[in-house]
Amino acid sequence: MNAILLDTNAYVAFKRGHPEALKILQRAPRIAVNSVVLGELLSGFAVGTRTEANRRELEEFLSSPRVDVLAITQRTSEHYAAIFLALKTAGTPIPTNDLWIAASALEHGLNLFSYDAHFHAVQGLRVGMSLSDFEGGE
Repeated sequence: MNAILLDTNAYVAFKRGHPEALKILQRAPRIAVNSVVLGELLSGFAVGTRTEANRRELEEFLSSPRVDVLAITQRTSEHYAAIFLALKTAGTPIPTNDLWIAASALEHGLNLFSYDAHFHAVQGLRVGMSLSDFEGGE
């Protein structure tokens, strides 16, 4: 299994104890989140009822030696532009934040763990939601 980039909904599934999410995160040799996912998580925490507990749990997760936080860079922006153009041309746009998440995964050569099917429209992006999606063929 290769390293993965977590989408926001994958982190939430993991925190809720979803069995498949737990398996994926246990098996991944490296786990990444980018600053867009962090922004989505923190904004969700801000409007929730467990803000401080959620923030503490996230900080604990991020402190793992297997977890990296990826910044959005000029190179990420180049990937973003290419994905945007390809999806616009194909008539299959996806939400803006998800363009950044996909661009980050492509930039770093990571598999994307997400429950959003629209990521499958991004050419060259390996995306899955079950352990079998990430095993074999790598």
